[in-house]
Amino acid sequence: MTAVNNGNRHARRKVLALAAGGVMAIAAGAIGAGHAVGTNAGLAAASSAASLDPAVAPGGNFNLSVWSLQLPIGSPGSPTTIPPSQLKGASGYTNPAYFWTDKNDGSMTFWDPEAGVTTPNSSYARTELREMNSNGSAADWALSGTHKLSATLRIVSVTKNVCVGQIHLGSGGSSTKPLLELYYHSNGDVVLGLEKSPDGGQTTSTLTNVPLGTQWSYVIAIVGGKIQITVNGTTKSYAIASGFNAYHQYFKAGAYNQSSSSSTSNGAKVKFYALTVAHS
Repeated sequence: MTAVNNGNRHARRKVLALAAGGVMAIAAGAIGAGHAVGTNAGLAAASSAASLDPAVAPGGNFNLSVWSLQLPIGSPGSPTTIPPSQLKGASGYTNPAYFWTDKNDGSMTFWDPEAGVTTPNSSYARTELREMNSNGSAADWALSGTHKLSATLRIVSVTKNVCVGQIHLGSGGSSTKPLLELYYHSNGDVVLGLEKSPDGGQTTSTLTNVPLGTQWSYVIAIVGGKIQITVNGTTKSYAIASGFNAYHQYFKAGAYNQSSSSSTSNGAKVKFYALTVAHS
């Protein structure tokens, strides 16, 4: 019986490794057409969610070699950032207050209190991943091609609303705005925020409703020069304003709380069961 159990554990870890490595295979063109990426990313997400090891750091369950982590601590205007080299692997970075593996379900858990250190361009603290390249440089990709951020997650608590995924502007101009943000509201509404231009002016639209504590999935994508947002299998497309064409982009994911106060007990707790990024 012991040998069988050990074999099962080995098989589960093998599935997890394949799921975590799926991003690199997709980026290398292992999947033929770009439109097939979403389906395969969904399969990888399902495999990963079923195979999480609660005994390792988040980097043991997720490919964090292509992410850096911003924390709501540090000096004013300069939050602490953890590089990919420290995040990746089963013994990678973990923080019992803000970023850890849940011992019950293996999820990558983010806690972001209302009171915390912010960037100079925001009034809100965050515990959030920022996309990086495999060589350690900051990701900064053009709008051409296919780019997808896929996630399975669950919001445990939120005071007002929390941003759980975004495409942010990179090089190409002086704007520090996002192209889009995906929010989860305390009433369960999943809301897309789109900027009208790099100068700002966000418009919002409600995509669906997911009860607090319920697991759900999203894909944030740029496909054929348009935005595609998929929530629980339903996809909607949106045009990109011409003012963004000069900019490169990068993905972000985690808990970017959209309220602030002096409270360290109010905030957003977000649990990820799968997270992959793909470019083709």
